[in-house]
Amino acid sequence: MTISASRTEELLVEQDGYVLTLTLNRPDTLNAISTPMLGELTEKLKEANRDSSVRVIILTGAGRGFCSGLDLKASRERRESGSDGEKPPQQLFDLYGNPITVMWNIDKPVIAAINGPAAGYGMDMTLIADIRLMADNAKLAALMVKRNVVPESGGTWLLPRLIGWGKAAEIFYRGRVLNAQESLDMGLVNAVLPQDELLATAKQWAEDIAANAPMAVQTTKRMMRMGMDETFDTAVEHLMMHFRGLTQMEDFRESLRAFGEKREPKFTGR
Repeated sequence: MTISASRTEELLVEQDGYVLTLTLNRPDTLNAISTPMLGELTEKLKEANRDSSVRVIILTGAGRGFCSGLDLKASRERRESGSDGEKPPQQLFDLYGNPITVMWNIDKPVIAAINGPAAGYGMDMTLIADIRLMADNAKLAALMVKRNVVPESGGTWLLPRLIGWGKAAEIFYRGRVLNAQESLDMGLVNAVLPQDELLATAKQWAEDIAANAPMAVQTTKRMMRMGMDETFDTAVEHLMMHFRGLTQMEDFRESLRAFGEKREPKFTGR
């Protein structure tokens, strides 16, 4: 199987081997998230999680920006013009169509290749990624308090867990914009790279991950996610259950053969 093409030009889909690259493609707005982009990104993430031909996902932006946040200007214009139609009835939020919620719940690893400014929703998307690689001219912008809004897509849950309460409070309360070196020093990103090396490095890291046993990688991610809310004893019990299952797979036997034959294993996910 391979991932189908995007139904909107605002999201580019490229699959190379086991690596899927999703590129936000509204460079004229620094890739502000539009409604079509939001829906299509959600669907491609879900599709990738189901598709065994994908083992790693890279998320990046076209042009000078990673993502400048939700396109609030376009939403306001639609409301003012009445193009949104009649006001819908009151209902609870449905967050299952939100890319960030989907990114948290999928088992395929996600690498954010932060090629330019990531602000608001865009910053939240980087925080939810498993690995963050940042161009040396990129920025993370926590400007929400300067717009009278909050990090609505999980930022207040994610950032304190990544760097601690005090640093997260400093960034959010002051509405700080962090350059690449500051982001690296705080442990917010895994590496800072020259702009022209960013995507190639992200693909190399993705290929390193994809060369490993896919079910072991995905189970490790799931156990890390679940472990955020578990006691140590519960986490170890869950890990042992998965460990036993993984040792019954053909990929485990292949790893033993490859070790004995002094070669790289060829994993199939079976």
